[in-house]
Amino acid sequence: MARMIGAKAGTAAFLALLVSSSSAFTAPASALSMKTGGVTSQPIGHYEFCQSHKSECRAGARNQAPAKVTEFGWATVRQINARVNRDITPMTDKELYGKDEFWTYPGDAGDCEDFVLLKRRMLMEKGFAAGDLLITVVRKPDGEGHAVLPLRTTQGDFILDNLNNDVKLWTETSYRYLKRQASFHAGRWVSIENGDAVMVSSVGQ
Repeated sequence: MARMIGAKAGTAAFLALLVSSSSAFTAPASALSMKTGGVTSQPIGHYEFCQSHKSECRAGARNQAPAKVTEFGWATVRQINARVNRDITPMTDKELYGKDEFWTYPGDAGDCEDFVLLKRRMLMEKGFAAGDLLITVVRKPDGEGHAVLPLRTTQGDFILDNLNNDVKLWTETSYRYLKRQASFHAGRWVSIENGDAVMVSSVGQ
């Protein structure tokens, strides 16, 4: 029992290095955070992933406040983003599995969704909440679909991307944001109502 209590205390202490407690956080009033709408269609690749990884697609807490990330926490986020980008070779599902869409944890190669899944799992293992790590589908400037991993924080939504080692605010990217996992349920998806805010911001710069 003493050993279990010590282990829990150690985990709590490490988590405190990553995130600190924050007050209740409601819907964003600025473009620093994505404003989500109603439930929308789940990408087929994620649906199939959930069939074989049911424990990773469960309901969570509603109205969960986003993390207030510490300096050490940000260093961990940047390290994981860069590490996965370095270690995994980009390859399409067609090249790897002979099919157009297949979401899975990558070995030494994978496509954008696989990068996202691995980063999400690694950050959760470090203590970040599933409700703050929401896989998101975007459209690149050339019209091609892409997946990124936003981290919800009290400072806004920051993007982990296999095309960029820098972790940036979502408004500092050039993507159009379409939909993402719901913060209250990892197996459901919601629309992003202010997904064009990035494009407007980019044009105005």
